Amino acid sequence: MSTTEGHGPVRSRYALVLAAGKSTRFRSDKPKVLHDLCGKPIIQHVVDKLVALGVERLFVVIGHGSEEVKKVLDGYPVKFVLQEPQLGTGHAAMMVAPHLEGLSGNVLVVYGDAPMMSSITLQRLFEAQEAQNADEVVLTVKTQNPYGYGRILRDEQGHPYDIVEEKDATPEQKRIPEINAGFICCNIASLLGGLPRIKPNNRAGEYYLTDLLRVLRSAGGRVATVEAESFTEIAGINTREELAAAASAMRAQINRRWMLEGVTLVDPERTYIDAGVHIEPDTTIYPGVVLEGNTRLGRGCTIRGFCHLRDAVIDENVTVDHCSVIRKTTIGRDSSIGPFAHLREHSVVGTETRIGNFVEVKKCVIGDETKAAHLAYLGDATIGDDVNIGAGTITCNYDGVQKHKTVIEDRAFIGSDSQLIAPVTVRKGAYVAAGSSITNDIPEFSLAIARGRQVNKEGWAVEKVREREERKKRKAAEKAEAKKA
Repeated sequence: MSTTEGHGPVRSRYALVLAAGKSTRFRSDKPKVLHDLCGKPIIQHVVDKLVALGVERLFVVIGHGSEEVKKVLDGYPVKFVLQEPQLGTGHAAMMVAPHLEGLSGNVLVVYGDAPMMSSITLQRLFEAQEAQNADEVVLTVKTQNPYGYGRILRDEQGHPYDIVEEKDATPEQKRIPEINAGFICCNIASLLGGLPRIKPNNRAGEYYLTDLLRVLRSAGGRVATVEAESFTEIAGINTREELAAAASAMRAQINRRWMLEGVTLVDPERTYIDAGVHIEPDTTIYPGVVLEGNTRLGRGCTIRGFCHLRDAVIDENVTVDHCSVIRKTTIGRDSSIGPFAHLREHSVVGTETRIGNFVEVKKCVIGDETKAAHLAYLGDATIGDDVNIGAGTITCNYDGVQKHKTVIEDRAFIGSDSQLIAPVTVRKGAYVAAGSSITNDIPEFSLAIARGRQVNKEGWAVEKVREREERKKRKAAEKAEAKKA
């Protein structure tokens, strides 16, 4: 145990996440805490903050969809505790109690469906408990519309002594603006001593952790409160409507952070950035852009309207033009992508490279200063430096059973409307004539022409044109007769 200047002793810190509930109001088979919020499952936002606080041990109470929750939190320093059946928040804490036996210090109890809680507020709960040597610290918040929440009751000295739920509150108590946020920080010994005294004296027959305040006070314990910064911070997510509201609030926080870091968001309200994204300064992002997963944007990039990037790694000074889609692809500096380009999984694009409009790239390595300006499909290919890919080029990589690879070496030139039928290699400096179907390897600095010889048959089309004109006349006459009828 140590003491910091101006504060009480710093004790061992633990945390307990309540995440056993069903998704009843979500109308979903998926556990509520696993629904996506700005690129992460709801519960992962909560656990990430607790891990960042450096708690010594983290307990997660699971029930509904327990195996799915375990998979999402695989790799985290978490001890899972099963609550079956689910008989309320107090009962969940009782399930963890045996794991707390023999430990000393403080335990923070939070909800797995409340991801907006700031790390600063969680830290304040620990610090208040330590500074005041309280048995319990309760997080509260004042709101103009406290309907539906438990009200904090205080004595004449202003000390909290009970929490009264909405259905049990008197008209006077319902006017109290201070509500229970549900987060608490307890001395472990006090929590273990108080839990057995919580009784299921309610219509649901459940054990409520909110009763702990009254239990501890009645035994002469010390209970303190910490006030949250805002109602948004403490709000849980119980419906898809509340999920959308939380996503909007979190996106606003994320966008504000990046603007403070030197990123220009032309229209923040129509820019969608996941929590795991990283952006360097002097990058400009236009409206309708969606940045998901672990996308990384270097300094000085421009991402124009309605682009969708997921797990993309973009170096500095790259322009991604309108309506382009990039997934799991790395792009080198000073390159230009789009508009309407589609870069799919496991591709690497070099520096000063141009991937233009309506070009699709899949599982390719593309070198520096190479250009595929428009209307091409490049799949399962290795393409060197300073290569020109003409419009309409296709790497024919699939034979109906398996994929094959195309290799195009440095400074090769692929003429428009060419098909490279893999497996095939175009050697350094080779040229492919427009309209060719290439089935064999091309030596260095050679010209490959693979197309049928042109044959002109004079007068062949005269009869075809006459038949076409007669057909048009008959249709016009039939149409006129139909109008008269």
